Amino acid sequence: MTAQLSRTRRFDAPKLAAGLFKRLIPPVLAIAVFLMVWQGLSASGILKLPSPTQTIQDTWELIIDPFYDNGGTDKGLLLQIFASLKRVALGFVLAAIVGVSLGIITGMSKFVYQAVDPIFQVLRTVPPLAWLPISLAAFQQAQPSAIFVIFITAIWPIIINTCEGVRQIPQDYNNVARVLKLSRPEYFTNILFPATVPYIFTGLRIGVGLSWLAIVAAEMLIGGVGIGFFIWDAWNNSRISDIIIALLYIGVVGLLLDRLVGYIATLVVPTEQK
Repeated sequence: MTAQLSRTRRFDAPKLAAGLFKRLIPPVLAIAVFLMVWQGLSASGILKLPSPTQTIQDTWELIIDPFYDNGGTDKGLLLQIFASLKRVALGFVLAAIVGVSLGIITGMSKFVYQAVDPIFQVLRTVPPLAWLPISLAAFQQAQPSAIFVIFITAIWPIIINTCEGVRQIPQDYNNVARVLKLSRPEYFTNILFPATVPYIFTGLRIGVGLSWLAIVAAEMLIGGVGIGFFIWDAWNNSRISDIIIALLYIGVVGLLLDRLVGYIATLVVPTEQK
């Protein structure tokens, strides 16, 4: 039995490696083409930006030492990222709690839905940075203002998707709940939550992406430690290569945040609804 299992593993390993290699080829080729085009345009002078090789040369110290801390705002890129992620985590968690609660309440009551849906639809179209002056006036401090911008940016897709999930619960489910005389907690755990959770996580994935976009923009204006202010400071000091490498970090972190929420969804969403 052990020998047979060992042979199976030896047989599957090359197949797994080949499959992984095939999946990596397209993105690697696309990145290589992109870098070659960028290098050519920069070398010819058409694109007034540092080339990939020049960018790496200019930012090599940032790349090899992302955790340096010289005090104040002079910190490595990963420390800047972590400072931004702390703000995002707090604002996003608050938005998730409030958004899911409001979405469920709104979806369960036709009267409440008709009353507040126009308000939600208007407010969700307000750009994130438009909230910053209001938040600064209300809180008088940069940190809570930035967290509020994240909160108010992320909450709308969470509310709207959660509300839609509640409204899409089949009427037959509700009829069964009435026949069985399920209590409120039983109705929530057995019917409402399982039926709504895929919609909730759709809103959460959209919300976490918007949160990351909002904090980077907000930090450019409020200052302090954070990847947004790092980019703005680099621009003011004409360090274009620093901006390019920071944008790469931002994109990778945004992708990881989306994948993290998506992975949590695979653990929570019932199998038959995936």
